[in-house]
Amino acid sequence: MTLRAARLRRASPFVAHATDGAVRRRLSGHVATDGLSHLSRKDTTMSVVINTNYAATVASNNLAASSESLQRSLNRLSSGSKIVNPSDDAGGLAVSMKLSAAARRSAASLNNVGNTVSFLQTQEGVMKVTSKILDRMSELATLYTDPTKGSTDLANYSTEFTALSSELTKLGSETFNGIGVFGSISVNTTEGGGGAIATTAYTMASGLSISSLSGINTAISNLATARAANGATQSRLGFAAEVLTVNKQNLEAANSRITDVDVASESTQLARWNILVQSGTAMLSQANQSAQSALRLLQ
Repeated sequence: MTLRAARLRRASPFVAHATDGAVRRRLSGHVATDGLSHLSRKDTTMSVVINTNYAATVASNNLAASSESLQRSLNRLSSGSKIVNPSDDAGGLAVSMKLSAAARRSAASLNNVGNTVSFLQTQEGVMKVTSKILDRMSELATLYTDPTKGSTDLANYSTEFTALSSELTKLGSETFNGIGVFGSISVNTTEGGGGAIATTAYTMASGLSISSLSGINTAISNLATARAANGATQSRLGFAAEVLTVNKQNLEAANSRITDVDVASESTQLARWNILVQSGTAMLSQANQSAQSALRLLQ
């Protein structure tokens, strides 16, 4: 036997022993790993219990939330308003109240302006009649100077002139809803209570004489000025009414965007919540039945 062969023979028991130890270590590692894996799987397995049904609790909460949303959607569609309760949009409700009040004030101011225009139109009607009377009186005063008329003719002219003067006095006391048509009134033309526009007062001519044509001409001139002022005020009030109308329309539109429900959008939400309520009810029924599996284990 050579020296090399002897050395290998002496070393072989140690080599075999080392090899066996490594194999045993690898095997023990696999066993340990399998044990941990088994423990891990055991920890994550859900227990079968009777007193607590977690799945049913979750399903019940989801069903309650879906039912509440479905009821809110039904309330909105039935009322036509997005804000059924103040809690739906507290800030929007506050803004809506102010916009709604402003719109109603604009409508009231528009009515006031319309009534003032009616007042001025009544005044204009009386002035128109007054103008005709003054024209006739000026004609009578001119005829009264005709040198070819006798005393009887002049007396007849004077009689008519006196009657017309009495009519002027009566017209001067005409009223509109208990208010004198020739007095000055003022109306606000903004929803905030500003922009006052006043009418022009007019004093009816009196003390006219058939023998004073100049006095009649002055009365006609004053009446023409009053009628022009009347027309100017009516024109101004007409433009003020247009502004109030536009303001009212836009206030109502702004309020609508806050409070009025979008039927198309809300109908889509209604269908969604309706489906969720039905599916939630079915799943809650399934979750309630899942605990019955424990009874089978006891049989």
